[in-house]
Amino acid sequence: MATTLEPRTAPPSHDAAPELGLEADAERAESRRGLLIGLPSLAYLVVFFALPLLIVLVYSFATRSRTGRTILGDWNLDSYARLFDPLVLEIALRSLWLALLTTAISLAFGYPFAYYLATRSPRIRGILLVLVMIPFWSNFLVRTYAWRVILGRDGPFVRLLEPVLGTDVQLLFTPFAVVLGLVYGYMPFMILPLYATIERLDFSLVEAARDLYASGWQAFAKVTWPLSRPGVIAGSLLVFIPSFGAYVTPEILGGGRTTMLGSYIVRQFLSARDWPFGSALSVAVLLVMLAAAVVYLRSGGRNL
Repeated sequence: MATTLEPRTAPPSHDAAPELGLEADAERAESRRGLLIGLPSLAYLVVFFALPLLIVLVYSFATRSRTGRTILGDWNLDSYARLFDPLVLEIALRSLWLALLTTAISLAFGYPFAYYLATRSPRIRGILLVLVMIPFWSNFLVRTYAWRVILGRDGPFVRLLEPVLGTDVQLLFTPFAVVLGLVYGYMPFMILPLYATIERLDFSLVEAARDLYASGWQAFAKVTWPLSRPGVIAGSLLVFIPSFGAYVTPEILGGGRTTMLGSYIVRQFLSARDWPFGSALSVAVLLVMLAAAVVYLRSGGRNL
């Protein structure tokens, strides 16, 4: 009867244990070194990000007295219950709609430009990238005030539209002006992630799809769009989050006629002196932004 010979595993060498110990010590040393290097940044985040958020969260459970003073001892959920008031819901829905519209317009105009940018020669690509980055070289507040002049009664847009629509053209202090300002301000945040994704695409896959008799639109829908989806998600998130909580653009271009959540929150702190309610609104906006970030991560944002 034949017997099957099983291969014998060599016993562990006595030198393996010291080597494993040295590797573990090296990993711990590297971890401590990384912690020391990142300690200033961690301290900055704790002091200027985590601590203010904690203060806002604590104030959201406080009580406002009749004189406008915040009472921290009487904890309750009254401020969160006021989030469902009709006025607050109207402002929240308006902010959500304008933020989604801003994101959609930025994607509609930013994707073709990012695709064109990614498929040009390095020289032209560098020039176009500089043009995309130029708005960041000036102050956002100054650029927004420039749009107030452009859209004003004596601005070029109104002068062009007056022969067609009459003398009662009103562009400033309208939702149109707010969306235009938001798209102008946050369009680069859509273009740059899209460019970073499309520039790394393997265009041989598109050529293979065309060789298999796919039309241009079919190749785009089946190959280019799915591969560029991480950039679409990242750009949409980077545009939606600041648009949803925008304050400067609605205040300057929308006036008091197009109130968004950012403006409403500032009024609670400065005008109404209702810090608990303003804090509760801030926490609610933060939760919406956190939900958008979770959707981004679960949709493959890590692959960007």
